Amino acid sequence: MIASIAAFVLAVALALIVALLLAAGLERRSAQALAQAFDAADLPWVEVEVDGLQAALSGTAPTESDRIRALRVAGTVVDAARVSDSIEVPVSNAVVTPVFRIEMMRDRSDISVIGLVPGAEGEMPIVEELQAAVPDSEIADMLQSADHAVPAGWERAVDFAVNGLALFDIGRISVSAGRIEVEALVESAEAGERLATRLRGMAPRGQVLTLDLTPPRPVATPFLLRVDLSGGRWQLRACSADTEEAQAQIRNALQAAGMTRAATCPLALGTPSPRWGEAVAATIAALANLGEGNLTISDGDVALIVPHSVAANLFDRAVGRLETALPDAFVLSARRLDPPAEDSTRDDGRAEVTLVLEEDGQIALAGRLPNTRIREAVRSFAQARFGAQSVDMAIRVAEDLPQGWSVRVLTAIEAVAELHHGSALVLADRIEVSGVSGNPDVETQVTQVIVEGLGADTEFTINVEYSEALDPVAQAPTPENCEARVQAILSESKITFDPGSISINAASGRVLDAIAEELRECGELPFEVAGHTDSQGRAQTNQRLSQSRAEAVVNALMTRRVLVASFVARGYGAEFPIADNGTAAGREENRRIEFTLIRPEAEPEPLDPALEAELEFEVSEAGDDTTRPRPRPEGLEVPEEAETGEAGADEAAEAETSGDDAAESE
Repeated sequence: MIASIAAFVLAVALALIVALLLAAGLERRSAQALAQAFDAADLPWVEVEVDGLQAALSGTAPTESDRIRALRVAGTVVDAARVSDSIEVPVSNAVVTPVFRIEMMRDRSDISVIGLVPGAEGEMPIVEELQAAVPDSEIADMLQSADHAVPAGWERAVDFAVNGLALFDIGRISVSAGRIEVEALVESAEAGERLATRLRGMAPRGQVLTLDLTPPRPVATPFLLRVDLSGGRWQLRACSADTEEAQAQIRNALQAAGMTRAATCPLALGTPSPRWGEAVAATIAALANLGEGNLTISDGDVALIVPHSVAANLFDRAVGRLETALPDAFVLSARRLDPPAEDSTRDDGRAEVTLVLEEDGQIALAGRLPNTRIREAVRSFAQARFGAQSVDMAIRVAEDLPQGWSVRVLTAIEAVAELHHGSALVLADRIEVSGVSGNPDVETQVTQVIVEGLGADTEFTINVEYSEALDPVAQAPTPENCEARVQAILSESKITFDPGSISINAASGRVLDAIAEELRECGELPFEVAGHTDSQGRAQTNQRLSQSRAEAVVNALMTRRVLVASFVARGYGAEFPIADNGTAAGREENRRIEFTLIRPEAEPEPLDPALEAELEFEVSEAGDDTTRPRPRPEGLEVPEEAETGEAGADEAAEAETSGDDAAESE
């Protein structure tokens, strides 16, 4: 019995010893695996203590994200439920720089100002500045301030925002570090260009300015679509859409019908039905099936006209399907033209009026009208549109003219008035208009005039072209246009100087007159006026000579009433040649003055907030082995010329008489 008990006790003891050894081995392996995982993750600061199946982590983590990363690494080695941590994270005493930003929003007389501004706002608070700039406004002040250093350029940016907000009735201006954003509702595209020019001229240097100036959606009267299909070629003469969905429906219908050019269908107000896009798509598909003709939709009136070459049975089937496909608000008028008469030779008895508008604004009318009273009415209408001295009438009175003839002639006059120059032919069965205009929407305007005057079922053809050179908006004095115009002048005539001199000669005076005339229309713009020389003479002398000449050009423009406050004169000497200095002709090309628009620098990419939060700056103290600048000997004076970088008087005199012009006359 005693032996049995002893054997049992011995077995228990041996089992306990084995269990303890196994547990110790497991703890050792877990600790080693965790230590290796932390080393591989570059987390040497983690301290590990393993107690059985539990793993306790301790130490001081550089950041909270490092603490979380340590727990994640530990979870890959042991069960996360068996991991506990007492890791400490030091409290950061870094000073966070506030982000200053201000939003000024205006709805006519109501102004709201919201944002964070520096504690010191200058001589006058922002709200008081706004009240002075827009006297009759009601201002809601929602500004907060922070006692921190004022960012560079903040005051000028806020002044711009205050003065800019007074230039429009509805919109907003946002100011943040180095960036100004302007969004405004303008009356028209032309008004937007004028406002953009003025805002760019006011913008402070060193700020990125973005403009979003939007005209309101126009009211289309009538709501119009005109499409011509001839010889397999589609031409979209006029188009309106009430929604982006309708735009997509019309665009997809035209593409499915075979139109390769991108369709332009502006959004407008005044649609006769919310199913406008559906109706237009159905009529375009019908015209595509017919293969030839034209389609006009004016509000709810749909006019489909096809030539006699379209088979009658095909025409009937297409019209029948379209009548059932059109929404209720639309009424279809379909017409298949009769074949032309066998003898189409024109004779003197044919009803016809021709109108020819010249580029100088003179218009000539020839043809027939039913009586003298109507002839005088047509003359008065033409004089009202083109001027009393610009109308040449060669109209005779004739009987048996078609009904409504005078209305057709008056409509043609109004259509021609949409052109810069062109012509119109009025016939009993159709009207033909051709010409050139500076209005990019000229086809739509001419179509609208004819449809409003004569109805959607009128047969007419339009062959008008848009000319950017005649477009007042495209030719408005934007900064880029101004730069291009000045450079165009310099490409034809250079600004030259007398040999070895900074005096502008008489021929260059005329060039500067032309440049000044362009720049006066542009307002205040930042330009670099750069002087360049050839490689003859000393480099230092050439640089000074080019600098002096650039400054002379700026001064000459100032005397011609050009706003030059934002101009920068800079001399480059012979550093940037554009031709071979080894020839006389090349040196002549290199001696030049250039104008370049100074554009704002691109805004730097913002720093990732997650990375920014982990940025650390460590300041180290200088040690005994730190390299230091050599001390200046006591009593040693630095010459004034060396500090300023200016050359001596003898070299300045040399710049007047030598250099790139001493050997060659300009």
